Amino acid sequence: MSARKERILIICKTYPSPSARYSETSCVAGISEAGKLLRLYPVPFRLIENKRQFKKWQWIRAVIKRAADDRRPESHRIYVDTIETGPFIPSSDDWTHRRPWLHKLPLFGDFSALEALRASSGWPTLALLRPARLVGLDITPVANSDWTDEEKAKILMLQQQGNLFEETERDLRLLRKLPFDFHYRYVCISEEGPKTYRHKIVDWEIGALYWNVHRIHGTNWETPFRAKIEGQLPSQDLVFLMGTIHRFPDQWLIVSLIYPPKRAKDAPSQGLLFPE
Repeated sequence: MSARKERILIICKTYPSPSARYSETSCVAGISEAGKLLRLYPVPFRLIENKRQFKKWQWIRAVIKRAADDRRPESHRIYVDTIETGPFIPSSDDWTHRRPWLHKLPLFGDFSALEALRASSGWPTLALLRPARLVGLDITPVANSDWTDEEKAKILMLQQQGNLFEETERDLRLLRKLPFDFHYRYVCISEEGPKTYRHKIVDWEIGALYWNVHRIHGTNWETPFRAKIEGQLPSQDLVFLMGTIHRFPDQWLIVSLIYPPKRAKDAPSQGLLFPE
């Protein structure tokens, strides 16, 4: 498929990780004007010049092309130097301006149904999932709290070679590795009854929240962190944007957290759309 220019509403940015080819990358996903989910890469987000940087819930225009080395149907290569940022959609007025775009996407109520569909048809590998109930948050120390020498070399690669995305040099800081993994445990209602699942959260906001509360509260960071992730977010209409791992197609991550204010509605089921 040839390259094309698309207008895309960004709804996902994951915490960056080292990349052998691109120094460091984030998984970025958004909704096209046609209402389809798109996965975009490579996005070495911290290295992109300021005028091309974007937020979640911001429109961008960019040239994209169906990925040649990624068989997931939503995956597209984005040409970073073509990114044009557009308007940001605020969360004001009960998400009035965001909800219509979420309405365009199918919303699953059971992870097993989502995975069964992917396994049988190869699609979707990006999808919205609304859990029936959150069980808790697992916080687990990572095996190595710092990058390996090889990972550091990948992260600093562009600094050593010269920044490819900006005409002027900038001071690039080493990406901080998160010292913990964060997993949600949650319940979905299936045809067989309630089922409990556990998935890792890699949303950039989670990493940013950790560093923020750690800076403010030091060793007491966990209490305010849990208050946000276990208390405040589940009190909203919490929805996961689930995404598979390229090399392991049957493994899923929570790549983005979406949390509009709650409205009166029925329990979720496969294919249920966000209520009007």
